[in-house]
Amino acid sequence: MEFGVLGPVVAWDDAGEPVALKGPRHRAVLARLIVAHGRVVPATRLVDDLWADPPDGALSAVRTFVAALRRSLEPNRAPRSEPKLLVTDGPGYALRTESVDAWRFEYAVEAGEYQAALQLWRGPAYADFADEPWAQAERARLTELRLLAVERWADARLTSGQAAAAVADLDAHVTEHPWREEGWRLLALSLYQSGRQADALAVLRRARTMLVAQLGIDPGTALARLETDILNQVVEPASVWSAAAAAYQRTTGARAQLESTVGLLRSLAITGELGEVRRHRLAAITAAEQLGDPDLVARVIGAYDVPAIWTRSDDEAQAAAIVRAAERVLPTQDHPTMRARLLATIALESRGSSAARPLEAAREAEQIARTLDDPAVLAFALNGVFIQSCRQAGQSRERDRIGAELIALAERHALPAYEVLGHLIRLQSACAIADHTAADDHAAAADALSARHDSPLVRVFTGWYAALRADTPNAYRQAATQHPATAMPGLDHGLLALALAAQALRHQTPIAQTADYGPHAPWIQPNLMIAQGKYSYAARLLSHAATPPPGLFLEAHWALLAQAAEAVDHQPLLAKARSALRSAAGEQAGAQSGFLTLGPVDAYL
Repeated sequence: MEFGVLGPVVAWDDAGEPVALKGPRHRAVLARLIVAHGRVVPATRLVDDLWADPPDGALSAVRTFVAALRRSLEPNRAPRSEPKLLVTDGPGYALRTESVDAWRFEYAVEAGEYQAALQLWRGPAYADFADEPWAQAERARLTELRLLAVERWADARLTSGQAAAAVADLDAHVTEHPWREEGWRLLALSLYQSGRQADALAVLRRARTMLVAQLGIDPGTALARLETDILNQVVEPASVWSAAAAAYQRTTGARAQLESTVGLLRSLAITGELGEVRRHRLAAITAAEQLGDPDLVARVIGAYDVPAIWTRSDDEAQAAAIVRAAERVLPTQDHPTMRARLLATIALESRGSSAARPLEAAREAEQIARTLDDPAVLAFALNGVFIQSCRQAGQSRERDRIGAELIALAERHALPAYEVLGHLIRLQSACAIADHTAADDHAAAADALSARHDSPLVRVFTGWYAALRADTPNAYRQAATQHPATAMPGLDHGLLALALAAQALRHQTPIAQTADYGPHAPWIQPNLMIAQGKYSYAARLLSHAATPPPGLFLEAHWALLAQAAEAVDHQPLLAKARSALRSAAGEQAGAQSGFLTLGPVDAYL
C-alpha cells in the first residue's frame, strides 16, 4: 500500500490502483496520521482536529472512520485479526508504514536525486487540507524542501554544463516564488553561462526591483557579487573546473580518479554538502573493492579524515557498511599510518555504538598515531577518541582535554578544520559546566575560522549555542532554520522538538504532545504521558525503557527518564538513572551537546 500527500491525499494498492477512501473526514484521519510520522495520535486529538466544535458522538464517529479506513487499506484482512497498517495503540491510532511519497521525496533529496524527488509532486502538499492547522507546519516544511530541491537541481545542471536547459525551469521558479534570491541568482547565472549576458543583467535588475519594491530589502551579497562578476566578465569557475576535470579524466586511470574523488568528497563535506557526500562515498569504496586492490581500498577509506563533532550517524546503514569495508581491508595493512587511519575510521563511523570494538579501535589508532610524525593522523585519531568518549555521563573534562590538544596541534601544523573541531569540543565542554564565558570565546574562535576557511556548517553549532544562551522557544526555532534539514539528519531529526521540550520542562510550561521527537522519543514519551495525567501508562513505558545510547545527549536522556520515574515513583528505574548520572554531578544535563539543557544534573540525583 502506497500513500500520497504531495497533492491531494490518496492511497494506491499494490497494483498501483487508487484505493477508495470514502469521505473527506476519512481522508482527514489518514492525513493526520501521516503527519504524525508513525507516532500515536490520541483519538481525542483527532476529534479536536477534525471539528472546530465537536458534535455529540464525535469520538464514535472517529472510530467509525478508522474502521472504514481499515477495510479500505487492508481489504483481505481476516475477521478479528489485528490490523497491520492502521493500528490501535494505547489512547489512539498510528499508521505503520514507510510508503509515503513525502518521505520518499525527502530521502531522494537527501541522496541528491533532485529530479526524481521533484517528479513525486502532484500538486501542493496535503492539497485538500490546506487550511487545517494540524497540516500547516508539515505543508510549509515540505514546500520549503521542494523549493530547495528545485534550486539544487538547477545548480547541479549548471555545474554539469546544462545551463541553457535550466533557464526555462528557473524562470518559472522565480515567477512563482519571487522572494527566493537563490532562484534569481541561478537564473541569471544560467543565462550568463548560456552566452546571454544582457539577459542575465536584466534578470538581476528585475530581482533588485522586486526585492526593494515588494519586500523593502536590498539584494544579498550573492546577487550583488554575481552582477559585478558579469559586468567584469569574470571567467566562470565552473567552466575552468569542467575543463580541468575533463583533462584529468582523459589522462588518468580509475585508481587515481577514485583517490581524487575522496579529496573532492572531503571538500564537499567541509563546505556543508553532506547529502552529496553520503551519495558518493560508499560508492567510491565499493568501486575500489571491485578493482581487487586492498591498498587502494585502504587509501580510499582512510583518506576521508573529515572532522566529526556529532555523535549520531547521518546514515547508520552506510556507516556500518564503511566499517565492514575497513575491517575487511585492515588485516592486509602493515603500515602504521594506514592502520591508524582505518582504525580511526572504524571509531568515527561507529558513533552511538556501545560495542567494545569501536572503543578499542579508537584507542589503538591513538596509540599508533602518537608514534608517528604525522599531525594529521594524530588529529584524525583524536577525533575518533572524542566520538567514543560519550559512553558514560560526566566525560566533559576528558573531552575538553581532547579539544585543547586538537587546537594546539592544529595551530602548529595549519590544520584549520581540526582547529575548528577543537574549539567546538571545548565549547560543548564549557557548556557542560555552565562556563559560558569560555564557551563564548570558543564559539567566536570557531566562527572566525569558519569565515576564513568557508566552513558554513560551523555556524549551525554556534547558532544553536546562541539559542541555548538565549533559552527562548523562538531562539531554538531560529537555530533550527539555519541550514537545510537534509544536510545533517543525524543531528536534525527530533532536535528542535527536544530543545523545546527541555525548555518547557525547566520552565514548567506545556510540552508539545504531537511534535516529531525522532530518535529522542523513547525518553521523552513517558513525560508526555505524565503531562496528560496518564501515570499508569507512563509507568508501563518506563518499565520497558531502553538504555540511552552513547552520545552527546546521554545525560539528557537519563535526566528525562529520571524525571518521569520520580513523577510516577518508579523506584527501580529512578535508581538506575541516578546511578548513570552520578558521574556527571555538578554538570548541566544535556548541555554537553552545546544545543540545549535540562538543568543541573544534581537536581536529578
